[in-house]
Amino acid sequence: MRGERAVRRAIIASLLALALALFAPPPAADSQPPAKVFRIGILGTYPPTTPEVAHLWEAFIQGLRELGYVEGQNIAIERRFMEGKAERLPELAAELVRLNVSVIVAGSQPPPVAAKRATATIPIVMTNFSDPVGLGLVTSLARPGGNVTGLSLLTVELVGKQLQLLKQAVPKASRVAFLTNPGNPGAALQLREAETAARSLGVQLQVLEARRPDELAGAFAAMTRESAGAVLLPGDSLFFFYRKQIADLALKSRLPAMFAPREFAEAGGLMAYGANIPDLYRRAATYVDKILKGAKPADLPIEQPTKFELIINLKTAKALGLTVPQSVLIRADHVIQ
Repeated sequence: MRGERAVRRAIIASLLALALALFAPPPAADSQPPAKVFRIGILGTYPPTTPEVAHLWEAFIQGLRELGYVEGQNIAIERRFMEGKAERLPELAAELVRLNVSVIVAGSQPPPVAAKRATATIPIVMTNFSDPVGLGLVTSLARPGGNVTGLSLLTVELVGKQLQLLKQAVPKASRVAFLTNPGNPGAALQLREAETAARSLGVQLQVLEARRPDELAGAFAAMTRESAGAVLLPGDSLFFFYRKQIADLALKSRLPAMFAPREFAEAGGLMAYGANIPDLYRRAATYVDKILKGAKPADLPIEQPTKFELIINLKTAKALGLTVPQSVLIRADHVIQ
């Protein structure tokens, strides 16, 4: 009997020990090292709450998600936007520097210029800057050499091709308006490229400027007064944001218009030829990932788009009374009916 009681007590003790092990609370949270949370700064033109650019920043955030970065878990994002007021950029960039973010993602232009002026140490990733070498942000595309890297949009190099396509679509256009934004850091380079292309195509270039949206209507009125046969708009954040207004003004002025991003043709412009901008924003996330893992921007080559889309809006062509030559149509990646 005494032996049986001893066995029962040993069994009960073992069961109690097992229960305590199974149902014991986990170790205190503070006993484990906290997961590192990276702070990412965004310096852009317009916030993602505006429909005109929402898809761009969503592409960037999606790119981060695909790489395992989730806001509120392992990253915190500080967002600053100039909202059409470029004079605010220096202070907005300085705020991100004071917050000591791990990396600054500078969207479009001119935010990368402001970010570079604000810091020479915090890594800067461009989403779609026009000409980082020509404007002095980096030493070369292959080896940037400083704290700036990312993606170049090739807006300067594309101007000649855009003018050529526009001329082929509207063969009778001997005078083409070129609308430029002097506030764009790459404006002078874009104009120089346009002038070179115009000479080779035998086209007379009519140069007009618009720094603000309220100057767009006056620019189109001047095009009509001076009998422009078409209009070319180089890559620019102001023109991108107000693409619907520009497309409407071009149609009202009976002007075939060419712009870089496909969003312009989708908004009612006649033609667009350029890179896929949302894809560039998504690709910017890969640069952020590499930098957060220890890579130096000076050693990360700047990417350039390798594929360009030609979009033609035949609905707009019909409204203009324009027949786009078949030789141009067959080259289009997408035709809007």
